[in-house]
Amino acid sequence: MTTIALSDWTQSPQIVVGEEERRRLTVVALTEIGHSAEHADYLLYELDRAHVVPDAQLPPDVVRIGSVVRYRPSEGGERTIELVLPANAERHEHNLAVTTPEGAALLGLRPGQSISWLGADGQSQRIRVLRVTAPIDPCFDPNHDPGPSAA
Repeated sequence: MTTIALSDWTQSPQIVVGEEERRRLTVVALTEIGHSAEHADYLLYELDRAHVVPDAQLPPDVVRIGSVVRYRPSEGGERTIELVLPANAERHEHNLAVTTPEGAALLGLRPGQSISWLGADGQSQRIRVLRVTAPIDPCFDPNHDPGPSAA
């Protein structure tokens, strides 16, 4: 069994999340059926340690829902995905749900940052973000839920 080095764990990079996305993802982690409790716990941990900023102040190169991300995992070649809510994960083969371990790990990172975590199998996992393309305007984002509106 491989364990994660203490230096990797304590050197997790600072991540940034917008206020509204943090609220939405907290609800998803607590209520979404279909992901394990460990996955929900990891997403909640990442949200808890994130530096939360007003949505308008979130830099465009921060990984968030709707971002297209090119990254390199510890095993395998480079991957390009769109980070999505779980309900949209199966719409396209390159979609990655934020409730998966890799999806939660990517959240809030910027190009050049790396993060490590222990996988369900006890193996150390590591990813490095190479490039982030900002999501489309939230008004046109299919993952955007504006919530109830007044009639």
